[in-house]
Amino acid sequence: MKHTAKTVVSVLIAVLALAFLSPIYIMLVNSFKTRSELYENALALPSSFSFEYYASAVSKMNFFTVFGNSLYVTLATVVFVIVLSSMTAWMLVRQDHALSKVIFLSFVATMLIPFQTLMMPLMQVMDWIRTNLHIPMLNTHEGLIFMNIGFHAGIAVFLYHGFMKSIPIALEEAAILDGCTKFGVFWRIVFPLLKTITVTVAILDVISSWNDYLLPSLVLSDKGLRTIQLSTFYFFGEFTIVWNQAMAGLTLTIVPIVLFYAFAQKYIIKGIAAGAVK
Repeated sequence: MKHTAKTVVSVLIAVLALAFLSPIYIMLVNSFKTRSELYENALALPSSFSFEYYASAVSKMNFFTVFGNSLYVTLATVVFVIVLSSMTAWMLVRQDHALSKVIFLSFVATMLIPFQTLMMPLMQVMDWIRTNLHIPMLNTHEGLIFMNIGFHAGIAVFLYHGFMKSIPIALEEAAILDGCTKFGVFWRIVFPLLKTITVTVAILDVISSWNDYLLPSLVLSDKGLRTIQLSTFYFFGEFTIVWNQAMAGLTLTIVPIVLFYAFAQKYIIKGIAAGAVK
């Protein structure tokens, strides 16, 4: 009976896996097809595998420029989120009073607010800052990075906060007795112990920043500033869609993050479990 139940569960998991992977299959096979083949049967394999449409997609997307833009925005966001969130979580854990708990709960609460409810007020505030304070928050990579930090800080502080409780405070007290400053205690004693959760936060932020379409579409208007996700918009015209080039462009867009996730998935599971349980 138990063997039968395990077999049924395994079959269901396999079916679900195939269902989730089917869009990837459709995207890949159609990226090699001519338009006539694509419209004849979207599920069939192409008659020949040619990278012609990938070359066209690279040219039309201005791939290397938008790849560099996405890489810059993603890496800068990750670095700032790691530094600021880890320091914030450390202070919230060590300053154990009512205000620190309120601040921590405020960070957690931001994880529950849908971005769609904030995007219009956010754009109005950023436009006011640009107009009145002359700080270029819109149509700049730095403005996008600033907003990314705010949206990614909630989960980062939450994960760091849970992990930070497992670090003995005696280590910090000993360092202070040896003459280490508060700044030195964090960077020399505490931060090196946060390696596991730091890797997890970095991975989650990389995936989130790289895959984001909505916020960059609101912030960036110049073509030269667009990220790799926005560049896929070039294939979808008002009256026609070049599906084979679009599929090739989408494949080029997701391949880097898929490879990154395949390499880093074990750290995600390990880090989230450590941060949530401790």
